[in-house]
Amino acid sequence: MSYSEDLLNRQNSDGGWGYHGSGSWTEPTCFALLALAAGGLAGSDAVARGALWLARCQRSDGGLAPRESVAESTWLTALALLLPARLLPEGGLDRKRAGIWVLHQTGRESGWVNRLRLWMLGANPQDSLTFDGWPWFPGAAAWVIPTAFSILALEKLGREDGGAEFGGRVAQGRAFLLARRCKDGGWNHGSTKALGYDSDSYPETTGIALLALHGSGEAEMSQALTRGEQHLAMCQSNEAAMWLTLGLLVHGRKVAAPPLAAHGTIMETALSALADTALHGRNFFLES
Repeated sequence: MSYSEDLLNRQNSDGGWGYHGSGSWTEPTCFALLALAAGGLAGSDAVARGALWLARCQRSDGGLAPRESVAESTWLTALALLLPARLLPEGGLDRKRAGIWVLHQTGRESGWVNRLRLWMLGANPQDSLTFDGWPWFPGAAAWVIPTAFSILALEKLGREDGGAEFGGRVAQGRAFLLARRCKDGGWNHGSTKALGYDSDSYPETTGIALLALHGSGEAEMSQALTRGEQHLAMCQSNEAAMWLTLGLLVHGRKVAAPPLAAHGTIMETALSALADTALHGRNFFLES
């Protein structure tokens, strides 16, 4: 069975996808739709129904909620913006409003009030606080994964409309990621130290950060790429292996196709399809 057939067989009746055969959620739906586009099914009825389900998660502020029953918009808005515009039916997701929502999100620690508080306490903020990342939820601290996907989303919007309005914000996000590298060269969720000790990086977040930092100089990324290759060689998670594959490929590193366990989750299947497509020369996270 192909990746696309597997995803189509597991689409929910409402048009979305769940994590483990459950009700529909925004995250697996976004990845399933992106994978189906990579499989050449962008114009299918299944994709149209999935895109309409996704549009129902868009809130009045322009952002998207994790599912229909949730009121608050979150970082998942960036995932929806990674979908090619051709996937979205007339009257569906409003990409312009979603893009404005992402553009204006910021990590709590980058605000002047928090910096003033730290100064009054006599603390020296980390260098990474100089740069502005993205949070999981509005008003929270910035972390690696939402920052990486927000960078990719704003880059894609910029390529679509030819405008430069997102450039400065993207540059801030990329600087945030570079400042949040662990001592071993990779990334975890964003905490480079804990209780005074250097924190270790994680395979999944290292792959995602490498993907978002595509186009960076070889010298700047050398240690991170080496760490990514080490993670991939030892990786025991299918999902993390796909992210590492995607992240290493955009920097020109040669990667063997990682195996997918039978009956993988929606996320594993979708990421396998996207990694396989990238291995054949097309990366749908970077295409408009």
